[in-house]
Amino acid sequence: MARVTVEDCIEIIPNRFDLVVTAAQRAKQIASGSPLSIDRDNDKDSVVALREVADETVDIALVQEDLIQSYQKQSGFDYHDKIDDDAVPALEDDSAFTGFTNESFESSESYNSGMSFIEDNVEVDD
Repeated sequence: MARVTVEDCIEIIPNRFDLVVTAAQRAKQIASGSPLSIDRDNDKDSVVALREVADETVDIALVQEDLIQSYQKQSGFDYHDKIDDDAVPALEDDSAFTGFTNESFESSESYNSGMSFIEDNVEVDD
């Protein structure tokens, strides 16, 4: 392929937006040192990325997965870490929750004086 065009790649990735985003991600991978799957022939990274897509020499699903991971927020949580049951102390009684029982809410005036559409017979105009 002497000259790569979008029409050559549309057969592989039908959506032009997906094609551009995927080729851009592949060009970023090439710029960061990822090995090439075709000869460079003195071309820029973006042209090499499009040629790889057109020749189907690169796994497009892996490139798109790398793109998704690059936009995801990374947290310090390691999924391999486990929480030991002994690390979290169990409450022997409900002393931490005193004053918050159902009876205290149900008997309070602020709880029962709330607005109720059923009791107030509110009509809604359509």
